[in-house]
Amino acid sequence: MPPISVGAENTAAYWSIIRNQRVGIVANPTSKIGNVHLIDTLKSRGLNITGVFAPEHGFRGDAENGAHIHNDVDAKTGLKIISLYGKHVKPTAEDLKNMDVVIFDIQDVGTRFYTYLTTLHYVMQACADNNKPLIVLDRPNPNGFYVDGPLLQPQLKSMVGVHPIPIVHGMTLGELAKMINAEGWLKDSIQPKRKACKLTVIPCSHYTHNRSYQLPVPPSPNLPTQNAIYLYPTLCLLEGTNVSMGRGTDKPFECFGAPWLKQGTYSFVPRAIAGKSLTPPFLGDTCHGVLLSNFASEFIVSYKHLYIEWLVMLYQECPDKSKFFNSFFDKLAGTTMLKQQIIQGLKPSEIRDSWQADTEAFLKKRKPYLLYPFDPNLGLN
Repeated sequence: MPPISVGAENTAAYWSIIRNQRVGIVANPTSKIGNVHLIDTLKSRGLNITGVFAPEHGFRGDAENGAHIHNDVDAKTGLKIISLYGKHVKPTAEDLKNMDVVIFDIQDVGTRFYTYLTTLHYVMQACADNNKPLIVLDRPNPNGFYVDGPLLQPQLKSMVGVHPIPIVHGMTLGELAKMINAEGWLKDSIQPKRKACKLTVIPCSHYTHNRSYQLPVPPSPNLPTQNAIYLYPTLCLLEGTNVSMGRGTDKPFECFGAPWLKQGTYSFVPRAIAGKSLTPPFLGDTCHGVLLSNFASEFIVSYKHLYIEWLVMLYQECPDKSKFFNSFFDKLAGTTMLKQQIIQGLKPSEIRDSWQADTEAFLKKRKPYLLYPFDPNLGLN
């Protein structure tokens, strides 16, 4: 089977669009062609790069979760870096004035609440507002082999969710860009007659949604391994509870625990780690719980669902249930229902059944936008 080739590697498909143009690039450490950063590759070919936009975690990927990212200058290239995280999530007309075209090339992990998707949305909206063409260099979705979770309720729109899609959407950012455009999700554009972005997607080669893809570069500081990436769609929901998912340890998103949890064979003490988590939950306290590293790949490939069982179990075990959920949970879940279902004692199977109709409707809606084959009866191969 031929190796997967990402969109960035197919330079012949987009060089004619960008040559002799002033180009802005939305990038981070995952934006590579082989072992060389996309920006270094394009600069070596004489491309006129006039600015770089950086998502959450920064251009070099060394900022912790949720940290405010400042505008900067890249030491290696001298390029101006414009942060798209914090209060400045959408490029302004001033940001784009010296750019004729924008390139977006960032590795995603396939969940609604991973903020690179939100960054893509606002970049598309800015390009639509300012009549700038956008090229999305597509990359595989490591969690692209299943779809699960409730759809986002409009009143819960935030940086961790802007589209009416499930938590696990099973699409690449290139596919989602097409869907965002065609479904009119850029309707908040300041120019109502220009609701769509001038979009070009450069697809991957030899990729299907059922084909395994090992990320060559960690997509963010707290997703350092493939196991963490597989577990992330489920364990990120714990960010909305008083349970740790391993931030501040060498196993982020590969374990869970809390000082109050009595069952489990694994223990850890969260600590401050520069560039990852300076103030993780339960800093300095001993947490008891479960290590999931050796379980991740097998469970995800065979199960193909969010593992709601862990959430239900942890809520039932919590000695003070009034403090189990925090205000962030509903935004991550994208719905007020999931929290209430857990509080009411519904079984995991009953919870999953409650969003199946919406999932089926989403699968039909997204079908015209898929660039790669998908077999719902298969896992990874």
